[in-house]
Amino acid sequence: MRILIVNYEYPPIGGGGGVVARDFSEAWATSGHKVTVVTSRYQGLSASEQINGVSIVRVPVLMRGKIQTASHASMVSYVPSCIFKCLRSAEFRDFDIVNTHFAVPSGPAGQAIANCLKIPNILSIHGGDIFDPSKSLSPHKTPILSHIVTAMLNRADCVVAQSSDTRSNALQYYNVKRDIDIIPLGIKKPVIQGVLRISPAIGKEDFVLCTIGRLVKRKNLVDLFEIIATLKDRISLKLVVIGDGLERISLMKAAEGLGLQDQVIFTGAVDDATKFQYLKSADLYVSTALHEGFGLVFLEAMECGLPIICYNRGGQNDFLINEKTGYLVELRDKQAFAEKIERLFSNPKLRNTIGNFCSSHIRNYYIENCANRYIALFDEAIEAKKSRI
Repeated sequence: MRILIVNYEYPPIGGGGGVVARDFSEAWATSGHKVTVVTSRYQGLSASEQINGVSIVRVPVLMRGKIQTASHASMVSYVPSCIFKCLRSAEFRDFDIVNTHFAVPSGPAGQAIANCLKIPNILSIHGGDIFDPSKSLSPHKTPILSHIVTAMLNRADCVVAQSSDTRSNALQYYNVKRDIDIIPLGIKKPVIQGVLRISPAIGKEDFVLCTIGRLVKRKNLVDLFEIIATLKDRISLKLVVIGDGLERISLMKAAEGLGLQDQVIFTGAVDDATKFQYLKSADLYVSTALHEGFGLVFLEAMECGLPIICYNRGGQNDFLINEKTGYLVELRDKQAFAEKIERLFSNPKLRNTIGNFCSSHIRNYYIENCANRYIALFDEAIEAKKSRI
């Protein structure tokens, strides 16, 4: 199968949505499919290259100043740049299907290309392009963006949500007149080479908590800091924050303001190998994010046998099981969150039981299984398109 991926972000730029596209693309390429990705260009990156069997084409965009986050100008300019690249080159006329990631900004580009090539467009929607409670310009409360998202959801040949939460938000906030499939995300089975000493400040007696993600408002790390502050006099805690982003400086100040300069360790962005080494050195994975469309980081933590405590709002509710994988806590209930941390700290046997369950449960979410479900959907869409022509 010849698959064209349209996604304005693809590693090394962007966040989880780009990682998702990469992992699916590489899984399909490994299975013998021809996969080409058209994404945004960023300073120092090649205009085209092949990585792990995937052909990557990067088109110029305006004012992309940061590798982690896109500016509005870069997102808007990606659409015409992507369309122009795909429709002017003969090499882009030989695809069977388009898989577009994000209703905005990638949606209009993927739909236009599919229409011109007369092939199906499978739209993969992620949490943030449908619903983000921390953003004033979240599409669900911005009329212009809401109109675009609605159009993309209704015009695509198929729409795939990563979780029941994402599907519910699409149905609730947009005038969707079609079914939406659910295919969960997956992770590659990593090769983890031991643990990594995160900081000389962490002693053998410390109970180590870990959280991962772009440092943005939606991750709501201040809640987590306040929870740690209530426990630090009773438990020798360390919180390792893996990731970088616009909120880093303000978060460091917030931690210091709560007297947590000795408890909170910011690692910045790290590569995948280092990330998994950090996870293996931790005792518990925690998240106080206001919302997750899915939450790949939870799968990564489960792979490392970590119990998970998080708020119960988001796509993680599809695969995290309260009291089996850890604890799902009501949104903003910081007292209950602290109590769950203390419970797992004081009960190593319970931590071990939960960690073993996580290590077993994660097998359902290896990328190959999820990628095969997409291929089956692609086949159906191609046949359906042929029957209508």
